[in-house]
Amino acid sequence: MALVGCGGFIGSHLLSAILERTQWRVFGVDLDSYRIQEHLSNDRFEFVCADLSEPSVVKRIAQYPVVVNLAAICTPSRYMAEAATVIRSNYDHPARLADACAKSGSWLIHFSTSEIYGKTSAESGLLDEDSTEITLGPVPASRWSYATAKLLTERYLFALENLCWTVVRPFNFVGPYMDFMPGVDGEGIPRVLANFSTALVRGETMKLVNGGLAKRSFTSVHDAVDFMFCLFRNGDQGIGQAFNIGNPDNELTIAELAGKMRSIYAGIKGVGVETVPQPVAVSGEEYYGKGYEDSLRRMPSVAKAERLLGFKAATPLEVVLKESLSWFVDHYQIAAE
Repeated sequence: MALVGCGGFIGSHLLSAILERTQWRVFGVDLDSYRIQEHLSNDRFEFVCADLSEPSVVKRIAQYPVVVNLAAICTPSRYMAEAATVIRSNYDHPARLADACAKSGSWLIHFSTSEIYGKTSAESGLLDEDSTEITLGPVPASRWSYATAKLLTERYLFALENLCWTVVRPFNFVGPYMDFMPGVDGEGIPRVLANFSTALVRGETMKLVNGGLAKRSFTSVHDAVDFMFCLFRNGDQGIGQAFNIGNPDNELTIAELAGKMRSIYAGIKGVGVETVPQPVAVSGEEYYGKGYEDSLRRMPSVAKAERLLGFKAATPLEVVLKESLSWFVDHYQIAAE
């Protein structure tokens, strides 16, 4: 198996599970390995520091019968500041990998995003993989560079002759090793959970973009890994399909998320919640810059994954948030002091 993006948040968890649960050999590709240091000496794992911009690496990846592509630039601040780079990362490079896999006969499991569903409203119902209409923002709104590139990649996989493919659409995967702390091991603005965790650890206020009215369904990365093993076991049912992977039971507004994280953090530190700074509202343009827009609700239909693969996410929201925030506090507390 080839695992592209093996050193990232999702990839590191999937790599650990594969090496623990199977006897498979894994060829891993990434630009960073700090999350997977414990596996670098494993005889069944070969790591190459590279990315999909290198044709020789793409050719080698496509020699493996199963290729999982998790590589992506996927933080909102970069959608705004580096739109061209984001598009190359999320369309140009995956398209070249798809071409190589079509030629070699590899099964390509490509991680897309729930953002391909576009500008959903607060009243949007369940998002269905095969029937939901998609509306993206205007070209000057750079916020949609990521979603547009990911959607085009999906359309390319669907159109490419002789390609054996499966698309995975994550709905807000969270857990240990998610993203980074700005100024410590990354720059810019991470996704919302790491963003709020950073503010809590540093004793700063959590910023509620546009009042935190948008709703999201948060999903444990461990559930995501379990989905992948269901897919590996039932490959025939998954080929030529796109799957939403999320937990509809874990939906809440971003403002509600901030409140829950504030309470959980107080419990972790053994202090009164009143000592933790209250969140404050900011505009999207003030926080991310001109061209920022958002989806107000992303509630996944998960019936297809359950019907075809027997998978259903099960980790409750409180467990997901406590595990994620506890890891963040343990990992970054000293750096933040």
